[in-house]
Amino acid sequence: MTGEDLYRIRDFVPDFDAIAAEIAARSRVLSEHARMRTDIAYGTRPREVLDLVFPEKPAAGAPLHVFIHGGYWRSGDKADYRCVAAPVVAAGGVAAMVEYDLMPGQRLPMLIGQVRRAVLWLQNHATDFGADPERITVSGHSAGAHLSSFLAATGPDEEVAAALPDIKAMLLVSGIYDLSGIPDSFLRNEAQMTHAEATAWSPQTSTHHAGPRRILAYGADETMPFHQQARHLHDKLSAAGQSPDLLPVPHLNHMSVVLDLADVDGTLGKKLPDLITS
Repeated sequence: MTGEDLYRIRDFVPDFDAIAAEIAARSRVLSEHARMRTDIAYGTRPREVLDLVFPEKPAAGAPLHVFIHGGYWRSGDKADYRCVAAPVVAAGGVAAMVEYDLMPGQRLPMLIGQVRRAVLWLQNHATDFGADPERITVSGHSAGAHLSSFLAATGPDEEVAAALPDIKAMLLVSGIYDLSGIPDSFLRNEAQMTHAEATAWSPQTSTHHAGPRRILAYGADETMPFHQQARHLHDKLSAAGQSPDLLPVPHLNHMSVVLDLADVDGTLGKKLPDLITS
């Protein structure tokens, strides 16, 4: 249909607001019952904070799983996504929910740098809260998957190699890996991403480092860019000699994938225990 913006998710998910409300509601329920430490500073800026969610019976040397929320780089709050911790803590892992600054107030390199620094902070302090710094895994949704990818990747314009954490595995869900269409999308006024930023920080044109296992997941009911970009990044990684997994999940859209990820019985939710215990 002429004039469709395939990145404007609410145009293609009739129950967009209801799903968003359910994600937040599940997160509130988990917050009421889980053992947590909230708003731990990993930097000096107000949003440079993270939450830790612990299993009911924590064991020393527990695996640590980090989640990066989405929101098209211009919205979102970690507290509304704590429900994603449920499959992690059920498997005996510690979950970390990372916050970061938002566009357009801050630029994309700041957000990428914050996520990198947050996970480096977690790696350096893991033993302080009973986790194993050598058992770190990551998941991210939408823009969070994009940001997460740079925990083990270098942008084409990065002249000095950034310090990167040691990540064992990544579950990248419904990510945006080619940013070229974002500056002219409905986000032009909300995120104000420039074409230069899109060129400099597209995973599709970046160097992805060997090491972590990568799963590229998306909902089968998502719009075409999310299908195409996952396949294209899968092909790029495969051509580089890596062995990524491509995981389309039937009957899920860009919002319901989060509920599935947060469900211990969900297709994606079951991937988290496999990821953190492998």
